Amino acid sequence: MTAEPVLPPAPGADEYVALDFVNSAIALPGGQFIDLLGTPKGTNEWLAERGLAPADAGLQEMCTTQLRSLREHLRALFAARVAGIPALPGALAAVNDALRRVPTAALLQWDEKEGPYRAAPHPINEVMDHALATLAANAADLLTHPDAERLTACGSTPCNRYLLRHGRRHWCSTRCGDRARAARAYARRTQPQAD
Repeated sequence: MTAEPVLPPAPGADEYVALDFVNSAIALPGGQFIDLLGTPKGTNEWLAERGLAPADAGLQEMCTTQLRSLREHLRALFAARVAGIPALPGALAAVNDALRRVPTAALLQWDEKEGPYRAAPHPINEVMDHALATLAANAADLLTHPDAERLTACGSTPCNRYLLRHGRRHWCSTRCGDRARAARAYARRTQPQAD
């Protein structure tokens, strides 16, 4: 039996890496759960695919734990935003702590062939700080942008992903939409008919 493939990115994940980040823990039907940040190797691959760490960064379990912690705090903030309730102070503090880890000013660098350019330094020992700050900043951008009005949770049980709603779409993927429609059709067929 092969494992169910990971879902495609949710709508909006191409615009906001933080949306892709909070969706890196995926609940699937049948009680299955996929955590793309479940191992240091998986975490390193996820970060490298998004340009947040070198492919050979050699992340350790402590790094993975830090990222998973930030992810849960961001999920709490997204849930609060979607529900229209106040954010948990601990979640806000964790995001602000991540934002403070890296200076925001890009330094002037000089390449012998290309000349001057600006870039924020992040040597290998600061890869995690850079990744955490980048993800936290992107989440803060989303939560304070007008796009936040379109932020919603996937409407298909048991899916736990978030998306930016486009029109009436309330599902993170075609698979979730099909599953929700099938569940509604089944419920209609199995309801007792009134005389």
